[in-house]
This record gives sequence, C-alpha cells and structure tokens, in this order.
Amino acid sequence: MIKFLDLQSLTHKYHDEIHEAVKRTVDSGWYLLGKETQQFEAHYATYIGTHHCVGCANGLDALLLMFKALLLQGRLKEGDEILVPANTFIATIHGITENGLRPIFVDARDDNGQIDEAKLSAALTPRTHALLIVHLYGQCAMNQAIEAFCEEHNLLLLEDNAQAHGCLYGTRRTGSLGTAAAHSFYPGKNLGAMGDGGAVTTDDGELAALIRQLGNYGYSEKYVCPEIGKNSRLDEIQAAILDVKLRHLDTDIEARRNIADFYRTHISNPLISLPQISEREAHVYHLFPIRTAHRNELQNYLRERGIETLIHYPTPPHKQQCYSEFHHLSLPVTERISAEVLSLPISPVMTLQEAREVVDALNAFTPTNS
Repeated sequence: MIKFLDLQSLTHKYHDEIHEAVKRTVDSGWYLLGKETQQFEAHYATYIGTHHCVGCANGLDALLLMFKALLLQGRLKEGDEILVPANTFIATIHGITENGLRPIFVDARDDNGQIDEAKLSAALTPRTHALLIVHLYGQCAMNQAIEAFCEEHNLLLLEDNAQAHGCLYGTRRTGSLGTAAAHSFYPGKNLGAMGDGGAVTTDDGELAALIRQLGNYGYSEKYVCPEIGKNSRLDEIQAAILDVKLRHLDTDIEARRNIADFYRTHISNPLISLPQISEREAHVYHLFPIRTAHRNELQNYLRERGIETLIHYPTPPHKQQCYSEFHHLSLPVTERISAEVLSLPISPVMTLQEAREVVDALNAFTPTNS
C-alpha cells in the first residue's frame, strides 16, 4: 500500500527529538502559555519573516481571530466585502462569514487552481475592503498583478497560509506578504502538530496583541475582560513538537519537491493534466493535484493497485449546503476543478520507487469508456 501520507513514518524520522521535547514539557508542569509556546512563536516568526507570531488552537481560529481583530481595530466593519478564491477549503470562508463579513468569490485560474487575478476587477465594489489570498496546495498565489491591484484600490491584503509553510514569493515567505496571515498546523500539514494548532503572523504589534487577547477569552489581564474573546491557545506540548519539526521543515520541503519533480518529469498520460508552476521555490507541495475528466474511475483504478489518493475538494464552498445563498453563482473553473481534481501521494518519507509505481500506474490508465 502506498499511503497518501504516512504520518507514522514521518513522525518516526524525528522520534528522539520529539520524545525529548514532549518529556521536557511534561516534566515542566507548565502546559499552557509558557516557554515552549513563546519559543516556537519566536522561531516561527523569524522563519516566516514577520515581527510577530501568535499561536492559537487551530487554523480556523487563526482566520476567525485575524478578522475579528481587524474589525475591532476599525480597519474592517461588519458587512464589508472580502475578495476570496472560490477554490479553497471551507474554513477560509467560515473565517469571513463568522465575523459578519461577506465573501466575494473569485473564480480560479484553469492552469493552477489559484485565484484568477484577471477576474478581480469585475468582483470589486465600493464595499470591498480586503483580499484574502489562499496559497492552495502549497503553491504561492501571490503575483505582481495582485500586489498592484491591492495598492491601487487600497485593499488589505490577507493570507491563508494553512497549506504553504515555507513557500517563497521571490525572497519572501508566504505568511509575510500582507497585513496578516493565518496558518494551520493540522497533523497532515507540511508543518504539522500531533493534534490541532494554528497561528497568525503579522508585522503589526497592536494587531498581534489584540489577537493574543481575543484568543485568551478577551482578557487584558487575568479576569479583566474588555473584549469578548474565546479560548484558543496553542498548548505547550504542541508548540514543543512544532519547534522540533520547524528545524527540519526546509529539508522536508525539498524531499516533497523531489517527488513532485519526478511526477512532473514522468507522468505522460494525455488524459491527465498537471498544475503549472512559475518557479520551483514557489511551491512546497503540501498536495500534488492532478486533473482528469475520468477522476472517479482513476481513483478506483489506483486504489485497486494499492495507491491511496484523496480529493481536495469535491464540493466548492459556494455549493455547500451551509452557504445556500451562494448556490446561484456560476464559477465554472472552480466547479470543473472540483469534478476533476485528484491528489496523489506525496510526503518527505515517500521514496522514488513508490513515486515510480504511481507514475507507471497513471501512465497505464485507460478509462473503460474510451
């Protein structure tokens, strides 16, 4: 069986360091808001290239807290419109709507699944005050056209960096490109905890302090609560584990890129299309999505040959039951991607021999109705 992601083997790579970090934290007797979290936050901020990092409980909370803090600062107000890619995970949209803001879905580019910068102007209204880009699949969604668009229209640029830890835009890392960025440390992410975890990075000290306050009930000090917050804190054990894995992140990314390079070089089935990339460093391959009109048959075919794949994502947010008010929208590229996309196995512990088996199976695939 070629697993989509072998988390057990991935964890085993750093077994001794992780066990040492967990033991140190357990023995310390301090499990929340302590030195391990402070250390990870400092290291991750330095890695991303921002002045501040605020840990929280998960990636969705990172989005929720980021938007709520911007509302409290007065930089956004309830009812404001946020431009957002239609092709994304549902949490991206929840972060907007749960703060009384309105998502304006922008269709995807057909060549890579990222937000289509050519469609931004048509989506703009006088109520638009921010653009949330999503570095989906681990690929940098930022480009010069998006930079110029935000500057021309005085929009806040925000990032959903849940899938792109370590990705580069020129010499800068994603997560440092705009006003603030939300990150997820879900176990399957390139930088994954052993449970849930998240963070917001920013250069704005006031915004960082407000996000930290909102993630700790809204306290300005213990039992003093000027704002309504929530309980959303990165615990000490997860922070200690993440700090270990952060030291190895660039090496793990390079291993992912090597598998991706092999896929790109050797997949030759004309029924399968590969995502386009601008440069190698602009993708950290959290996922390696392919597209085919025969997606479901191909997935079953690969499963029969012991190759595990996943679909990211079978139903786009604007077609989800919880967002029925958007069901009338026509976003044809996003809808086509959701019907065709299939994510191949890729991880730092995957071997080239396993990648070769995947490629051989893909190249031999012929749909039954052809």
